This record gives sequence, C-alpha cells and structure tokens, in this order.
Amino acid sequence: MSVSPAVTTLCENSDEAFLDAAKLLLTYSDNIMRFPNEEKYRSIRIGNPTFSTKLLPIKGAVECLFEMGFEEAETHLVFPRSASVDQMKLIRDSIAAERDRRLGGRQAASPITPTTPTLATTSPTTPTLATTSPTTPTLATTSPTTPSSASAPVISAPPPPQPSSLENSMNFFATLQSNFQHVLLYENLDLQQKALSRIPEERLRSEAEVQLRGAREEDPDLLSADCKLGLEDFLVLELLRWFKQDFFSWVDHLPCSRCSGATQNSNPLQPSAEDLRWGAQRVENHYCHTCRLSTRFPRYNNPEKLLETRRGRCGEWANCFTLCCRAMGLEARYIWDSTDHVWTEVFSTSQRRWLHCDSCENGCDKPLLYEVGWGKKLAYILAFSKDQVVDVTWRYSCKHPEVLSRRTKVQESWLLHTIHRLNTSRQQSLSPERKTDLTERLLVELVEFLSPKKPKSGELGGRNSGSLAWRRARGETRKTDAGTSTETQAAGFVFTLTEKERKQKLLHVRYSSSRDEYCRLSNDSERIQIWDQCVWSRASVCRKVEEDWQMVYLARTEGSSSGKVSWKFDFSSAGMKVSSVSVSAKSETFHSGSVCWTLQAGERTAAFTGDGKMQDLPSVSGCSEFIIEAGLSGGEEETAWQHSQIFRQSLKETEEPSFEILVHLEDA
Repeated sequence: MSVSPAVTTLCENSDEAFLDAAKLLLTYSDNIMRFPNEEKYRSIRIGNPTFSTKLLPIKGAVECLFEMGFEEAETHLVFPRSASVDQMKLIRDSIAAERDRRLGGRQAASPITPTTPTLATTSPTTPTLATTSPTTPTLATTSPTTPSSASAPVISAPPPPQPSSLENSMNFFATLQSNFQHVLLYENLDLQQKALSRIPEERLRSEAEVQLRGAREEDPDLLSADCKLGLEDFLVLELLRWFKQDFFSWVDHLPCSRCSGATQNSNPLQPSAEDLRWGAQRVENHYCHTCRLSTRFPRYNNPEKLLETRRGRCGEWANCFTLCCRAMGLEARYIWDSTDHVWTEVFSTSQRRWLHCDSCENGCDKPLLYEVGWGKKLAYILAFSKDQVVDVTWRYSCKHPEVLSRRTKVQESWLLHTIHRLNTSRQQSLSPERKTDLTERLLVELVEFLSPKKPKSGELGGRNSGSLAWRRARGETRKTDAGTSTETQAAGFVFTLTEKERKQKLLHVRYSSSRDEYCRLSNDSERIQIWDQCVWSRASVCRKVEEDWQMVYLARTEGSSSGKVSWKFDFSSAGMKVSSVSVSAKSETFHSGSVCWTLQAGERTAAFTGDGKMQDLPSVSGCSEFIIEAGLSGGEEETAWQHSQIFRQSLKETEEPSFEILVHLEDA
C-alpha cells in the first residue's frame, strides 16, 4: 500500500509520540465513518487542549488531517460534506497499519467506538510554578478558578487573550524545532576545535586570572569558601570583550566592492547554491548608486562559515559567540526573542545560575536591558541548549502582567506541553544524574522568575550596536520622558553610595576606554559595560574605534562644532559630604582642538588638566554633590570633530584606566 507524505512524516516520530497521535487520528476518522450524519464528529476545535497538546506538536499529525480531507475554518478544523470518505479511509488505514506494526499486532485495527476528545480549556492568565513530569518543571498556567499553592506567588493579569490560530501554532512549533535542532551544531567537536583555533584561549584565561586576583585584592571575601564568583565568570567577561573588540564586526551596509563608497540596502538577491550550503536563505543587496554595482551580503546561519566571515548583525553575532562559548568549555545556550533579537546565556557554575550575555553589546548579566533600556515590548523569549528548551521570558521582564497580555500567538497550555514533549524526546539518552541536574537548575530558574527584579544601572541605556539610524528605526535608543533620544539629551545616571561605600566612607570608580567598562572598586569591583551607562548628560559625543590604528576614544559626533559629557555624584541621601576628591582623566587634542575639564559643586568650580595624572581638588571639600564635565570644541576642516578627544587608549591597553575618581567622605 502506498503511504501518503503526511503519514510518512508522522512515522518519523518516536513510538510514544506516534501512538498517542495515532489514537486521536483514528478516533476522529472512525467517528466520522461510523456516524456520518453527526455534525459534532465533523469538526475539531483548534483551541481544544487535547488537539493542541497531543496532535499539533507532532510532526505530520495535522498534515494527516488535511490529507484526510479536513479544512481549516476560523476556530475549527472541519470535515466538509463534499470531502471523500474513501480518501479519509485510505489515510486512516495507513496509520492503523503502522500502529499495529509498532504494537506487534496486539491491538486490532477495528473501528473505535465514538469518542469526543475532551473540550476542557485552560485560561492563560496566571503564571505559577508547576511540573509536567518529574524531570521537566516549567511555567504552567492555571484558570482563575483553579486554586494554586499557598506558597506560590501569583501574578495578576488582564483578561485572557483570544485563542491562537492553527497557523500561528504551527509556525511557532517550526521555530521551536528549528532552533532546538540548530544548537546541536555547537556540539560538533571538529567545529569546536576550529573555533578554538581562532580564540586566543591562553591569553583570555590569563587575563581572567589577573582580573580575579585584582577583585580578590579589593575584596578579601572572595577568598572565602562560599565565594560567588569564580575564574569562569571572569573568563566569560574576557571572551565577550575579545569577541566584540577584536574578532567580530557589525554590518549596517557593506562598502561598495568597487569604489569602497557608501551603499544602500536594495531588493534582496537570489541565494546561490554556496549561500544555501551555509544556511543563507536571504542575501541582502547593498547597492552603490555611484557605481551602480550590487555588493552581496549573504546572511549566513552556519557558525562554521561565520568563523571565516566574522561579520553580521545580532543573528550572526549570537550564533558565532555561542559556538565560541561551547568551544571554551562553557555551558551555553542560544536565546531567541520574538521581538527580533538573539543573544546567549552562559551557566555560571560558581553562582549556580544562568548569566545573560549579549556579544553585540559586550554586556553580561543585564537581562532587563531590552525591556527597560531599549524599550522592547517583550512577549516570548526562549532558551535553546543541547539538552533543553526553557521559556525564560520572565527573567527579561520586570513588567510581567504587560508581557502576559502580549503572549497571544499560542495558548500557554499548548506551549507548556510542546516544550515538555521536545525536552522529553531530547533527554531520552541522558543519564539520570544529568536529568536530575537539569531539573534542579530549572527549579532555581522558576523560583527566580516569580519575583520580578528592579533594573540595575547598567540596564538603563539604549542599544549600542548598529548605526544610529538603524537603532532609531527599531526604536532601541533610550528615550527621555520627553521622548527625545539620549544621543543628544541627558542620560540621568547619578553615582550614589551603596551601604558598603557609606560604611567605608569611600567611592572609587575607574573607566577603561579599551574595555568600554566602568569598575566600581569600592563596591565589590562592580563592572558596568558601555561608557554612557554611567553618564549624567551628553551632547554630541560618541565612542570611536579606529580598527586600523587599534585605538579607541570619545569624540564629538561627526559634523558637530562642540560636545559635552558629564558625570554626577550625589551623597546627600546617605548623609555624607566630601572630605577630598582626586581625579585622573586623559585627553588629547590635535591642531586647534580643545578639551576643558571642570568639577562643579554648587557655586564652586575647579578646573583640572587631562594629562592622565591623579590631581587633588581641595576646593570642593565639604560639598555633598558635584558634577565632572568635559567640554570638547575646536579643530579644523572636515575632521574637526576628531581633533578633541578624551580617554584615547590602545585597544590592547586593558589594564590602565582612562578615567578615575577617588572620593573620601565624612559625615555631613
């Protein structure tokens, strides 16, 4: 007997998945054939949990219904009067024959007595802790009338959304399957070795050890047995820095391959066989209006090819960086966000938790960056590793009810059961010990998800990667209350005292331009990436990296006649005032360029030089707040904006700070 394509696909499933699906498919078909005049057997509600959890996630199952003759209506699959019962019987008999073969002939293929699949529904309104099996706890949903555990916090939510369409569910399932399969590429040992050949592993590990020693010198508590930071954590930071600064490059538009001039993205080009070989289903056309020449930019999806091209946007960055993490022996997973961004998470064995890592931004452990800093309207964020899929949306949001109201693509119960099925299938070959470890980790995550966190200082800024025009088009530059981009307005960060700093009566902060990182030495060496994350105000100032000269600095934005940037310090809320302030800042000028450094405290102003040496500023002692400001001006001709620079530093000079503030305090 010839078998249909849909049945062939259905047979690719495991025995458990196939038999569960076959039972339902035979039920649907046998009911129709036995009672052809009963309308209730001719339709299947798409929102039916039995259908959405036991058929929809199974490869080939819904396709079998379509081949039987079912058609999609608005909320149901319907078997019309005009459909061929003979065609249905043909598909039904093929499924029954395969079912009997797998059962070893223990069950006959006789028609099943009429059965109506359960029509109970689950209303996706209240996230809570639940487990679908001993090995796979996840975020489940309960109906408002279902009592939950007294110990489980409950998040209030808006009315339940409308049921999702079959097309949405199938598309979402395709996304789950595609990403879950793709991450297996990172486990290829030959590919990992190829990645290692491009990573300066020895240097990165050595630099991580230096950073760890420095942190322990600043905080002896890190030597204790219950230390929460380990060498691996600092290695992640070094790998992020290297990947961003030395290895991968961002592409907005490729320069013209003939004249090296500017190009614009035009109509896409047809992918070649070689493009498709490396997963580039899409080829951008970067068109030069001067030469009338197209420069091809294939969007490669194979991390092996990305090790060679070393360029792209967030998709390429996260893809290649996750491979590099696995090559370095770090446990990493690929993070997919339905609002069009991807990144990586790395498991910290010392902290026993997953760390958010965005290679595009050189950012670590700043999960609220996207919602709070970029202004994203999050809905679904999923983590894919070789062993597991996890819905990690709640780690990345401090506005859970808002996020829940946007999760309308698929039903929560469907998503829960689909993830469970994928994980059960993938984990079949794992050892009991590994399954237990995954379960324990997941339980820790679920507890974390129940309590939304407050944003940290490093999570308040807009996107750093990509051109300003591209970021604005995506709505990912941080906004002020007035709605103006912070590219030209106040950023509003204020250095205040932590409890530790108040007790020590000391604030000590350094900024490294080469690392693009603040280190708050007086607060357990807290690190904050990206220069403008700790800025009070900025106007026409940007960070410039000269790849050819391997130098980096802050300068005016191109075409501007002047620029300003400032940092604010306020100790009044802690009841402290300044005893002494010492500042070190580096600045360089060319031609007629000028940089003016000042420290302002009320009516008092103290000027200092940008020679990179520590300078005491006694005239501001006794104040409770002050602002340090750099004004950039002057220069000649078209490159005038480059003729006044601050924090100029070699990309290889990673140990010396470009900017340092040391404040001793006393009670007010």
